[in-house]
Amino acid sequence: MTEPLSLRQLNRATLARQMLLAREAVPVPEAVGRLGGLQAQEPKPPFLGLWSRVEGFSAEDLHGVLQDRSVVRATFLRGTLHLVAATDYAALRTTLQPMLDGALKVLGDRAAGLDRPAVLAAARRHLTEGPRTFNELRALLQEDFPEVNDRALGYAVRMWLPLTMVPTEDRWGFPRTASFTLADTWLHAPISDTPDDEALALRYLAAFGPATAADAQTWSGLAALGAALERLRPKLRTFQDERGRELFDLPDAPRPHEDVDVPARFLPEFDNLVLAHADRQRIIADAHRPLLTTKNLRVRAVFLWDGFAAGLWELERKRKIATLRLRPFEPLPREAVEALTAEGESLLRFTEPDATDHQINIVASA
Repeated sequence: MTEPLSLRQLNRATLARQMLLAREAVPVPEAVGRLGGLQAQEPKPPFLGLWSRVEGFSAEDLHGVLQDRSVVRATFLRGTLHLVAATDYAALRTTLQPMLDGALKVLGDRAAGLDRPAVLAAARRHLTEGPRTFNELRALLQEDFPEVNDRALGYAVRMWLPLTMVPTEDRWGFPRTASFTLADTWLHAPISDTPDDEALALRYLAAFGPATAADAQTWSGLAALGAALERLRPKLRTFQDERGRELFDLPDAPRPHEDVDVPARFLPEFDNLVLAHADRQRIIADAHRPLLTTKNLRVRAVFLWDGFAAGLWELERKRKIATLRLRPFEPLPREAVEALTAEGESLLRFTEPDATDHQINIVASA
């Protein structure tokens, strides 16, 4: 009989892999790899995500590995920007290409006239001359292909061509409009041209298991991961969740007791912890899930209490005053308020070290 796992057991197992049961003293590239990458639609959130997980983390730690190219910011899972260990990017980028190809469906009629070999050759030529912002690259490609929609040209290159963003000395590693360059040039190494969906599936389970095939496909955007898990079945353990669904996992991965203590934690916007499963109840209740995403598809920042998303948070800076505002989903017990206040003060010192006054406000339920 397949061993059952309770919702709280799934919660603790996932938090253990996401380094949220306790901060861990590991090098940043290792942390990024263990986490399965960090979504990086904006440059700041990964700094906060790593601060919540890595013991003694400082912004300079991430700046350093971006500059030495052991971590890259690039289009990756779900066709979105991620911070990824350079070795994972080089090994797994081609595996994601079918998903990235499929993303071009959003272009509709604007894709008319796109000639993939010709566009790729032109983009490579322009980027071989040096890094370029996408505004610059689109303008050059429009000269090459005047009959093709310029936005379609830029989007196609993002999806088709392995590119990395060029880090700068900006506070959060990248300017608002960053330059891109060819990934193989930046890494001084080729991008593997051999798809390896089994390696990607194993990476997922290590970071987010135990999980269903649907969970893995949601995380990656790649439908092939279900078949990969089936092929890997002899090497995996299987479990059953409270709804009777089959869960796959690595045999020796951590699965702590459901009552293990979990510290209060703040997760940034776009954190993969709240995005990496089709069924997200192990982190956030279904009733609260609609509150996560704004109308313009921003994924809000959440705080955890007892391992589960207990509310939203936002940071406001006015002159020298930095305010952390918490919007709990439900009234918080006193011990939660005390723990979140202590952790919030640490967060403010990290994000706003030059503020002369740090304030924490708990407002009406979200």
